[in-house]
Amino acid sequence: MTSAPAPALSVLDLVPVRTAQTSAQAVAASLAVAERADALGYRRYWFAEHHNMPAVASTTPPVLIAAAAARTRRIRVGSGGVMLPNHSPLVVAEQFAALEALAPGRIDLGIGRAPGSDPVITQLLRMSGTTSDVERFPSHISDILGLVSPDGATVRFSSGGEYSVHATPSADGAPEVWLLGSSDYSAQLAASMGLPYVFANHFSGEGLERALELYRSGFRPSEQLLEPRTFLTINAVAAPTAEEAEARAVPQLRMMARLRTNKPLTALETVEEARAAMAAEGDALAESIMQSARSRWLVGTGPDVQAQVADFAAAHSVDEVMVSPVAGSFDGEPMDASPGRLQTLELLVA
Repeated sequence: MTSAPAPALSVLDLVPVRTAQTSAQAVAASLAVAERADALGYRRYWFAEHHNMPAVASTTPPVLIAAAAARTRRIRVGSGGVMLPNHSPLVVAEQFAALEALAPGRIDLGIGRAPGSDPVITQLLRMSGTTSDVERFPSHISDILGLVSPDGATVRFSSGGEYSVHATPSADGAPEVWLLGSSDYSAQLAASMGLPYVFANHFSGEGLERALELYRSGFRPSEQLLEPRTFLTINAVAAPTAEEAEARAVPQLRMMARLRTNKPLTALETVEEARAAMAAEGDALAESIMQSARSRWLVGTGPDVQAQVADFAAAHSVDEVMVSPVAGSFDGEPMDASPGRLQTLELLVA
């Protein structure tokens, strides 16, 4: 067991979709997980943005946030994150100002710079209207900060005139804005703008120490934040036995290997399907990728994973860890529930 203090815990949800499960069932399962996280005392619950993936139903974070906010009482709900190149800054600001009005003091707006999909989907998203060019990412962050504030933002014309813009008519609060990323760029931008920052450690983990150092050493105080504020994400599976935890990790590890080897994506396999496929395929490269990913995940019994989370937080000097509960399902488990993910959250605070 560890002597490191337990950090605050939060949840990152991609709304996984498994074999034979409908989107409606997947969303119902995730909302049940959000409700349970609220009851268990988790600090925040964020939905990611991904598009056109058979195993991921978190395509529209604002819609999912609204649904989760309506089903919860105290937990902060937000995006992890909105991929700004896909959207107009004004639309993002309006959506999150409305969410803040729905759940005052409980909304987080996590913003990322990556598109969150492939080039075809990116072009389809951009066909719907003016979107946020990647090159203008810093200025669009500033625009959103102004638009969601009670004072709004001011557009200044070259002729000398001004035009006032508000994301909502009469705000008395604003969502908390976080910058997300997995690169030096995002860490340095968050530091220069004086914004809280989250490194996407659950996705790769490469460059974590450097990103945190760049953020902390380069931080400039702002109206939003006086000193650096960050937490980390991590993939985790907890179960009553280590054997069950390892088994429930296999479907997501298989999905990670398919992504890394550019194989066609499918709905998330059940534990039994994943094991059978591994035995039939005998893919050494895929198994090597799975082993590498597994080495960075926290998998085991509840007490073991609790200790690993505390040590992980202490090693990187953070007081909060956002867990992505990547526990898969066994054949026969309910389609409108996620027993493995619920079990992980419960055991982490037991």
